[in-house]
Amino acid sequence: MNKKQQLFFHIHLVSDATGETLDTVARATTACYHNHEAIQHAYSLVRTSKQLERVILEIEKQPGIVLFTMIDEELRHELETHCIRIGVPSISILDPVISTLANYLNAKSQPVIGGQHNLNADYFRRIEALNFTMVHDDGQHVQDIENADVILIGISRTSKTPTSIYLANRGVKVANVPLVPEIGIPPQLEKAQKPLVVGLIASTERIAQIRRHRLETLNEQTSTQYVDRAAITKEIAHMKKLCVRHNWPVLDVTRRSIEETAAAILNLYNEKKNKTQQGTVFNV
Repeated sequence: MNKKQQLFFHIHLVSDATGETLDTVARATTACYHNHEAIQHAYSLVRTSKQLERVILEIEKQPGIVLFTMIDEELRHELETHCIRIGVPSISILDPVISTLANYLNAKSQPVIGGQHNLNADYFRRIEALNFTMVHDDGQHVQDIENADVILIGISRTSKTPTSIYLANRGVKVANVPLVPEIGIPPQLEKAQKPLVVGLIASTERIAQIRRHRLETLNEQTSTQYVDRAAITKEIAHMKKLCVRHNWPVLDVTRRSIEETAAAILNLYNEKKNKTQQGTVFNV
């Protein structure tokens, strides 16, 4: 086996539900090993012995570490027994957390398959947030922007839309407003009191690179003000001044992933919400 082959390994994700939890854990953990690349095999909605048999056959063909979330004790035992026989490690990733919670709460866990995906109030809140965010994308329907939880502003290509959608999936209603050169911001934005307004910026080089790539993809002319570095620098400066004038926080997304940007915004949003709640209690 040569060195290049040794950089790859198989990881099998076996779930009796959607497998989202396993996918998140797998991506987070395998990212810690930069010199190795995981070949991921996902098996969701595995709820019968027959379904599990097919999974085990696949694991035997391409042995690798097995991560699983399964509630049925018989299926868990069957999977773990076969993994021992094959000689591959298997880990039930939620067991340590469930066990710790059981000890802390002094209560017995009552797991339900796919329980985190039940159609409860939190689920419908996320759907509502996603609908709101899609309707208020790219400066649309600013007349009711006050109903947003968060408003993202920024010049073109600062990841406003993907960040908005990510936050919406966390139950946050987001509107995003593009800052266009020589065009003022909507008066509704300046008057907004309830929403947290956050400005997104990136380096001139990064924005120019993304804009140029976009134009090339669309087979459009690249020698325009849209990709001119001096013009972009001016746009960023205007953006910063606007945020300073209104006391809006600014996040530089140059080296941030969408997830990292969203996490920073959620921190700011929770801080604002806590201060508002404390102020309400004080006034009462």
